[in-house]
Amino acid sequence: MTEFDSLKDEINQYLSHEQVADIERSYLFAKQAHGSQARYTGEPYITHPLTVAHILAQMRMDPQTIMAAILHDVVEDTPVKQSEIIDKFGKEVADLVDGVTKLTQIHFENYAQAQAENFRKMVMAMASDIRVILVKLADRLHNMRTLSALPPDKRRRISLETLEIFAPIANRLGMHAFRVELEDLGFASLYPMRYKILKEAVAKARGNRQEIIDMIHEQIRGCIKKNNIPSATLSGRGKHLYSIYKKMHEKHLSFSEIMDVYGFRIIVDKVDTCYRVLGALHNLYKPITQRFKDYIAIPKANGYQSLHTTLFGPYGVPIEVQIRTEEMHKMAENGIAAHWLYKTEKKVFNDAQSRAREWLKGILEMDKSSRNSLEFIENVKIDLFPDEVYVFTPKGQIIELPAGATPVDYAYAIHSDIGNTCVAVRLDKRLSPLSAPLISGQQVEIITAPGARPNAAWLNFVVTGKARSKIKHYLKKQQREESMELGRRLVEKALHAYDISLDKIPESILGSLVTHSRLESVSHLFEEVGIGNRPAVLVAKQIAKSMGENLKKETPDMHAPHPLVIKGTEGLAITYAKCCRPIPGDHIAGLIKSGQGIEVHMVHCDNLERYHHQPDKYVPLLWEDKIEGDFSVDLKVDLINRRGSLASLTLAISEAESNIENIRAQESDRHHFNVDVTISVRNRSHLARILRKIRKRKDVIRVLRHKPHPESIHL
Repeated sequence: MTEFDSLKDEINQYLSHEQVADIERSYLFAKQAHGSQARYTGEPYITHPLTVAHILAQMRMDPQTIMAAILHDVVEDTPVKQSEIIDKFGKEVADLVDGVTKLTQIHFENYAQAQAENFRKMVMAMASDIRVILVKLADRLHNMRTLSALPPDKRRRISLETLEIFAPIANRLGMHAFRVELEDLGFASLYPMRYKILKEAVAKARGNRQEIIDMIHEQIRGCIKKNNIPSATLSGRGKHLYSIYKKMHEKHLSFSEIMDVYGFRIIVDKVDTCYRVLGALHNLYKPITQRFKDYIAIPKANGYQSLHTTLFGPYGVPIEVQIRTEEMHKMAENGIAAHWLYKTEKKVFNDAQSRAREWLKGILEMDKSSRNSLEFIENVKIDLFPDEVYVFTPKGQIIELPAGATPVDYAYAIHSDIGNTCVAVRLDKRLSPLSAPLISGQQVEIITAPGARPNAAWLNFVVTGKARSKIKHYLKKQQREESMELGRRLVEKALHAYDISLDKIPESILGSLVTHSRLESVSHLFEEVGIGNRPAVLVAKQIAKSMGENLKKETPDMHAPHPLVIKGTEGLAITYAKCCRPIPGDHIAGLIKSGQGIEVHMVHCDNLERYHHQPDKYVPLLWEDKIEGDFSVDLKVDLINRRGSLASLTLAISEAESNIENIRAQESDRHHFNVDVTISVRNRSHLARILRKIRKRKDVIRVLRHKPHPESIHL
């Protein structure tokens, strides 16, 4: 009996003789290609692809997938080329093999980068053919079953990757049986002692609980019979070890708190019967109202459907019950694989396929917005949340989002343009913060404004990979454009010292400067100047030298006549120093900080004065006449310590049309206290009006604009 016979017995049950013959041909080819290669276990290497094929055959996968499973390591681990697979077994099989094959011919800086790039390649292949991930999951499952033969560091790395990536993907595709086995195998390998102790504790607890389980079982069965509910199957539902460990770890619960919950599952013939069973159970035991979930009306993102209810059982023990149809149960256990396993075109399985495709479409969008494969894999990890919230659009459409999602995540889920221009949100018709976590059942209405743009602060609270990658992509693009514009203005200003106009410089001179600097384009050159990586004075000097006759002086006076005008619209390319908090009307200058652009200071700021004679760092600035916007200012106020004095101060600031950004009060003695307050102002005139308002308050002893001590500046 050959190693192929077991697989042959399995596939003979559902494939034709011709298809079985094709699969046997792929086995003989793979066996010859792998030759004498052996696994860490000492077994011939061919046993691995055969077992992977057997796992897929048990799922009743098509012959092309079975052949791809047998051949999946041939291109990666033997001299066989992709073209040879195409010639012998066809393009469909070859594409599946290629989707699973790692990028071994490319040199990567480190293992993390290689893994991220391989994952990215697999996702791209998976988007065009979902069977790629089924082969990969079966491959990972067999590797996890034989993991004990590997060295400890390799075991830990593969286990962690399984728990972080492959088990969540199986869950996202609704493949419960795969997810449970991958998680428990990963847990056992990553934390062997914790696994052993928990396994023993669970076995002991289940033994002690048997009497009460039998009692609940009898009472539920009697209830079903009494209500004449046909063809209902009742079974106990034990939690798997990794889910127990995760709940204890994440929710800080004790083992006894988790094991106090008794789980049951009832499988019936049709959807109507599910709701009849629910009503009967709620008559038998009192339900815990906030613990009821209807995943039949609103399925989970992976296509899972069931009614979930939690009841007060005998002696007050909580009972968790899942109620579903046979079809829903097949879907819950096998997810997208149910399509092949049960050979049916019923709606529940088609929905799972379309949901998987929608998810993959979102993943592909994320890839376009990610800077590199490592960022992409992080965004995907964020998106593989097991729990969801379900909210409604104003028109009643249901939107699924990960637990903890905010209105900004919702806005990006609807459309990238809505996310980019959102300014406010109404939750159930009431204005709410954009950072408020969404709750299932809420109606969400996003308010947009044409000139609005993403805020970097959103990255502190968004949870979806799509929102995070789109915000980062927009900010990076915006920073590049702003840096290019600022760099152009800086070079223009530096060229004034040589009496050269930027518009009149021949393209050949700028082109040779770009080539000499090893940059991509003139725009890239201006961007480098704008973010402070390349001094504008040096670029101006190189241009002047190239133009020869226009070079007047070797070291021009860069402080002279042409200060750079600050418009207030430069965005991320210009920041305002917190040490002196400059506002329109102040005399200002800029400090060029590498990788950050220009930091605006007041001219006499202690942190700036030491750079006055460094033209590559120091740049004179001027406010534009009609600059708009809000600028922060620190005030120091001394108040008499009596009731209402602080309220009087805040009222004065509000009456002067200013917002308080931060306030801190400290008692100096029994009769006085000091207040440090940061407010927003439009310019010096506005600040003067605020100070007059504050000084008129009878409790105010003194108020002045506060300037902190010098800070160290890192360039």
